[in-house]
This record gives sequence, structure tokens and C-alpha cells, in this order.
Amino acid sequence: MPANSVDSVVTDPPYGLTSARPGGRSAATEGAVMKGFMGLEWDGDVPSVDVWAECFRVLKPGGHLLSFGAARTYHHMAIGIEMAGFEIRDQIMWVFGSGFPKSHNLKGDHEGWGTALKPAHEPICMARKPMIGTVLCNVLEFGTGAINIDACRVSPTGESQERIGEASQAQRYTGKGGTNFAATPGIRGGDPSGRWPANLIHDGSPEVIAAFPDAPGQAGPSSDNQRSRGVCYGALSHGGKQYTPREDSGSAARFFYCAKTSRIDRHEGLENPGPQFKQGNTLRKVETTDTKGNNHPTVKPTELMAYLLRLVTPAGGRALDPFMGSGSTGKAAVLEGFDFVGIERDSAYMAIAKARIAYAQEQSVLQQQEQHLQEQQLSLFSA
Repeated sequence: MPANSVDSVVTDPPYGLTSARPGGRSAATEGAVMKGFMGLEWDGDVPSVDVWAECFRVLKPGGHLLSFGAARTYHHMAIGIEMAGFEIRDQIMWVFGSGFPKSHNLKGDHEGWGTALKPAHEPICMARKPMIGTVLCNVLEFGTGAINIDACRVSPTGESQERIGEASQAQRYTGKGGTNFAATPGIRGGDPSGRWPANLIHDGSPEVIAAFPDAPGQAGPSSDNQRSRGVCYGALSHGGKQYTPREDSGSAARFFYCAKTSRIDRHEGLENPGPQFKQGNTLRKVETTDTKGNNHPTVKPTELMAYLLRLVTPAGGRALDPFMGSGSTGKAAVLEGFDFVGIERDSAYMAIAKARIAYAQEQSVLQQQEQHLQEQQLSLFSA
């Protein structure tokens, strides 16, 4: 690929859960075949510095890289990204309530002891290729260097502003235990169009909502230009100053909501999903079952990938995913109107990705045709 030819890199690479040191194998396993998540060889190590160096080369100056990682091996990945020349800009946390503890539980006299916590988040490394000149100069020349704040502002529903009004909004949260507790845009949100996107994303599950404090009595200074360290949830006065309740209420979970991948999202565009997603089936069974459906064990939700793509990709830009898997990034890119380059070494996953992305392209064309028809009808009505 040509240098400086893509606008963003958004990817979910192998987590290298058996890695013992940055970018490499432990001394005991040197030369052996590494196996990672669920014993899969492809997940035996985090990507090498060479991979991130190639991402660096093909990115335009100021282009952003977003890469998922695991809590235990994130530092290995982030060091590799930094060594390739990137500057680490932030870390986004995707928090969820449906993780399953992969613990070795002891028995006998030591019953009740185990070896692992319940996974409840995945970190996303946010890095940027150094710019040429100022941010404005870089954006004017290459279109990259800044992040799209307004396209990712958070509405009172917990969605980004690009998604307000979609019919699927209620379907995503109703019946899943999630409650839309994002604060009303305005005084505390800072902008009537929505809250500034944060470096935390959550799935709206009861477990996550319960982790945030309930704040129906949240208060602040009656004057906007007053500030006090005593302002906190439930505090109505401090140092003799009078505080007035805000208009917002409910949990303090005022962030973008995105649940884990649904069955529909996972299998759209594929034939015969198969029986492996019945209740009680394990991810290992999902991976090894012969099926025409999407049997990739680590599928990311399209909505989450779309949000991340909007954040770092200029309008009409090209996004790269060097670890495409079953194609969630590509599917999201098509639906968002971005050009996309995906790379995947496993032929079975490549076939799944192609089918999912092709289906998304068909849906995108249908939506454009429907929108054009509605515009024509509106024009005739106005006339």
C-alpha cells in the first residue's frame, strides 16, 4: 500500500493473552507455537512493532489509530504502537456487564478461591501519527489530525448525535435491562447539541448502570461562574454558598451506550446461522461448530465500530483494519459512507467478512434510494 494513503486505522487485533513480555514469547515457550484465547494460534501474541510501523507508514500525517486490547496485555500492545512512532493520545474504555470470569477455581480446603476477576472492560488505545505543522495546517492539507467531536456528541438517550431519531434506538435498549440515563444536554452537558464525547463507552446493562452513583439531587452553584471543590453528588451547600438542583436526574452514566454484538448484527448477510448460539453454548463451541453463520469468537458490535470510525475518520475518508476478522469494521465503514481496506489471513473469516460487508453495501444503497425518494416526495409536496 502507498505511504500516506489512509485516513484512519480502526482495528481489533489479537490480544496475546499468553504473552509474557512485550512483543514476544516467554523463555519457556521460545520457538514453540503460541496459542491464545480459546487455544487459538492466531491469538498467541500481540501484533509486533513491524505491523504498527506499517500502519504508521500508510497513515496520513495526523491520522489516528484506534486499537482494542485486553486488560492484561494492553501495555504490550501500547508500547509496540509507541515504538512504531505513534504518540499515545488517550485510552478509551468499553465497559460491559456481560463478561464471564475465565478462572481456575480451587476445590477442597481452598474452595472459593480462583485465579481471575470477571472481565468488565476492554481498553482501546488511541494514538496519532505526528502532524506536519499545526493542527489546522495538517487538517487543511491532509484532512487528518483532529477528532470529530460534533459527530460523536452524546444525546440524552446515550447515543451519539448521528444516531438520534433512528427507529432501532428503542430496540437496542428496551428489554436489555438498560435505561437511558444520559444527562440532558445543556447546563451540565455544555452544549445544547449534546455532551462532549468521553473516553468511556458502556453497554447500558444493569450491572454497569448500578456501578454509577444515583444522582437525583445533584446540585451546583446557582451562578455558572462560581466554582467550588465541594460540588459532588448529593451536596446541597458548601462553605456558605447556596446551590440549586440541576435539571438532570438518574444515574451518572452519561456516556455513549453500545451493547455487545447482537445475534442479528453477528449474522446479517450470512446463511443458516446454525444452532451454536443456543443458551448455554460456550465460545469454544461457537468457534468449532460447522456452520454457515459467523462463528468468529470476538465479534465487535457494528454500532461501536461506527462510532469509533466517525470519531477519527474525515468525511469520505479511507479506513484500514489490518486484523479484519469477520468484518465488523468494514461493515460499519460502509454504513457510515467511508472507504475501507480490510486485511485478514484466515480464509474462512475472510469469506464471512466479505458476505457481511456486501450485505451492508446493499443496505446502504437501499437507504440512499429511500432517502432520495423521500426528498423527491418532499420537493413535490413543497411545490
